[in-house]
Amino acid sequence: MKNITVTLPEDVARWLRVRAAESDRSVSRWLAGLLEGMKRQEDEYDTAMRALLARKPRKFKWVDGRKPTREELHDRASFR
Repeated sequence: MKNITVTLPEDVARWLRVRAAESDRSVSRWLAGLLEGMKRQEDEYDTAMRALLARKPRKFKWVDGRKPTREELHDRASFR
């Protein structure tokens, strides 16, 4: 574990102490949990993005060998 010092406005520090106390944790442990969750989300996002970018592009099979028109692509009649 590594100790760091954080300077906060008094009202934010008060809010933080209350939030930590409500979850029966120290401020340090509460912040560590919050930051670990943020890091995990960022890591999962990076992994998903790398997986997406590693995929090969798909080839579309056009109806009757032609691309659809803009009107055909945006036709919402089937949803009415």
